[in-house]
Amino acid sequence: MTSQVATFAAGCFWGVEASFMKIHGVISTTVGYTGGCTENPTYEEVCTDRTGHAESVQVVFDPEKVSYDGLLDVFWSSHDPTTRNRQGPDEGTQYRSVIFYHDEEQRKAAIRSKEMIETKKGLKGRIVTEIVPLKKFYRAEDYHQKYFERRGIDSCGI
Repeated sequence: MTSQVATFAAGCFWGVEASFMKIHGVISTTVGYTGGCTENPTYEEVCTDRTGHAESVQVVFDPEKVSYDGLLDVFWSSHDPTTRNRQGPDEGTQYRSVIFYHDEEQRKAAIRSKEMIETKKGLKGRIVTEIVPLKKFYRAEDYHQKYFERRGIDSCGI
């Protein structure tokens, strides 16, 4: 089996991670920070809204059990992609909606999926999700990893 990696930001990384952990074919998840300019940021720094990083989830998956397109479906359904820099009660650029692609194939799939979502009726507004190359992913502090799972929580309820 050859695993692949995908990285998404869609609000608070605890809830995003919980959404992906439920998917058959997801091997592991890691929450962290990416998309900014500060090296080795801490949670406290990211929360200042000055690092440029988004709370993100890196997903290692088995493409024979779940496709990247399947992960994109989970991404789109797990948050409101029409809300800029906010999901539920969380507000700031660290909560923005982003697909961080790892290669050209992922970039094309992300664009296709965004175009398909944009054609659906019932959206609250224009999709603001960014599609950008992953540059560097910084693993978040241990106390953030598998946060809901360790507390016996299924989701954040947003």
